[in-house]
Amino acid sequence: MTKKLILFVGIILCFFACKSKETSPVEKTQGFVKIQNGQLVIDEKPYYFIGTNFWFGAILGSEGQGGNRERLAKELDFMKSIGITNLRVLVGADGLSEQEVKVRPTLQLEPGVYNDTIFDGLDYFMAELGKRDMYAVLFINNSWDWSGGYSQYLEWAGKGSLPEEGISDWGKYQAYVTQYSTCDECKELFFNHVKNVLGRTNRYTGLKYTEDPAIMAWQVGNEPRAFSQEAKEPFAKWLAEATALLRSLDGNHLITLGNEGTMGSEGDAGLYEKIHADPNVDYITIHIWPKNWSWLNIADVPGSVDVAIEKTNEYLNTHLEIAQKLNKPMTIEEFGFPRDHHLYSLDDPTTARDKYYENIFQQVAASSANKGLLAGCNFWAWGGLGRPVNTFWKPWDDYVGDPAQEEQGLNSVFDTDSTIELIKKYASELK
Repeated sequence: MTKKLILFVGIILCFFACKSKETSPVEKTQGFVKIQNGQLVIDEKPYYFIGTNFWFGAILGSEGQGGNRERLAKELDFMKSIGITNLRVLVGADGLSEQEVKVRPTLQLEPGVYNDTIFDGLDYFMAELGKRDMYAVLFINNSWDWSGGYSQYLEWAGKGSLPEEGISDWGKYQAYVTQYSTCDECKELFFNHVKNVLGRTNRYTGLKYTEDPAIMAWQVGNEPRAFSQEAKEPFAKWLAEATALLRSLDGNHLITLGNEGTMGSEGDAGLYEKIHADPNVDYITIHIWPKNWSWLNIADVPGSVDVAIEKTNEYLNTHLEIAQKLNKPMTIEEFGFPRDHHLYSLDDPTTARDKYYENIFQQVAASSANKGLLAGCNFWAWGGLGRPVNTFWKPWDDYVGDPAQEEQGLNSVFDTDSTIELIKKYASELK
């Protein structure tokens, strides 16, 4: 065999070997998160966690605008080193990036038309997560316009556009998005999107998304709401249809709603219980926002933190009673708290935030010690190595935990914050 022929054969063999390595399924030793006797378990061992919201994971994992794979690797390594194993992540935003408040870049440009750069970023992100034995809760829809969600589906379905003033006018916003639960066209578009997402195969691991243990759960949406008393019944019906579809497509993963609790259920504990009693819903969720719910005096954050803690515990216990009744685990998957002087600079201390966080971390740790129903928490949100540049996000500032419609640094936890040692301490105590 001549040298040229040997070289040619070598190149061909290398091509097929590399191709096989790129697309063949990766053998996973990571266990799926399951439900057993009212607990989250991995390989039949209880799973309790302190996690975070990292909604921009797919964007950071992309190779387009906003992508930064070097930063992603550093962020994941740092989180893992302090005991964070659970991330709540946006699958992708909907619609064109025309509003200043909307996440950029978006995934679903038009119904069923995708920005492959972001899908590739999600694939890469999930592959990196799996390498570190970390887990993601992937939310697909959103009540709020910062990622498209309800308002984008309504526009696509011909129900008109969200009035520009609706972004800041609560009454106009509610009146517009309350149409979603009765919009059959919106639901059909969303269900088609669900099928496209769950039908995907990760190009980096070769694993179907439905077979990837790094996914802890599929979540219907971020803070799904009815937005009116009249829409409560169709809202419950839509959620049940969505969870039934998810279950039909994926028998390996947990399913949850992303609901805030009674604050996201028109103040109706009965509605909250009803939507979580659905047999396709594996665990229940709550979100807690002391500032947004007027439990906190932003003119005196340190002086009002105790009131915020008291009201938080009342809210938590009310929903734990429902979890007990349904015998389902519960997670506090969003809670946020500003810095001491309500500034957005890393120079502003986080003394009050640390006190507030510690109260929640202690309760997760106690539940872990007693094999309780409170399975974990995801604080909002991870800023990590990112740094705010402008008060409101501008292309292409660092992504931090605060979406574009909020002040950058408002609720973000950065790698230099004193909160990091608190996370590390309590994460190490979970059993």
